[in-house]
Amino acid sequence: MTKANNFQRIRELNYLQQAVLAAAIIERMLPNYGLFSEAAQFGDESALRNALNVCWEKILLPKSKISFEKQIEKVEPNVPELSQFDMFGTYLAIDAATALLGLMNGLMTKDEQEFVSIAKISQATVARYVEFLLENEDIEPDNKAVREHPLMQYEIEVLSELIDFVENMGRIEADNVKALKQQALADGQTNIGIAI
Repeated sequence: MTKANNFQRIRELNYLQQAVLAAAIIERMLPNYGLFSEAAQFGDESALRNALNVCWEKILLPKSKISFEKQIEKVEPNVPELSQFDMFGTYLAIDAATALLGLMNGLMTKDEQEFVSIAKISQATVARYVEFLLENEDIEPDNKAVREHPLMQYEIEVLSELIDFVENMGRIEADNVKALKQQALADGQTNIGIAI
C-alpha cells in the first residue's frame, strides 16, 4: 500500500473518525517526547499526556466544556527549541508536541486538515529517524532507501491497520476508543520502534 493511499483514506473518513485516528497516532509519538524529556532534563511530559487525555475526552464527549486554549498554554512552554539541545531526540519531541498542538487546534476549529497533517508528521518523524540511522551506517539516505527501510514500511503498515480499525469501528464510544488505543500501542513501541 503506498503512502498516498493512506493519506487519501484518512481524507475520506468523517470528522470524528479522523480525530480519533489522529489521537491514536499521537499515542505512538508521545513516548518519544518522554524519552527526550528524561535525557535532556527538559519539559513536563505530564502536561502533554494530560492534554492528549483531554483530546480523547472531547472526542468522546463533544459537548464537554473544555478549554483548549488553556491546554495549549500548558503544552507550548514544553516544546523544545532545536538550538538549545544537541541531540537527535529534540526532533522527535518537537514532532510529538507539534502533532498534539495540531490535534487541539483541529478539535477547537473543527479543521480536518489538522488531523491529516498528524499522520504526515508521524511519517516525517520516522523518515527523519531512518535518515539518521542510515547516515550512521554511512549509507546515503535517498528517498528509496528511506521508503524501503523496515521502520518506514512498518509505519505505513501500522497506519493502514489503524485506518482499517477506525473504518470498522462504528460509533465513536468509550469501548471502541479504548480498543483503538490498545491497538495503537499493541506492539509496545513508539512510531520509531523504541520499546515503550
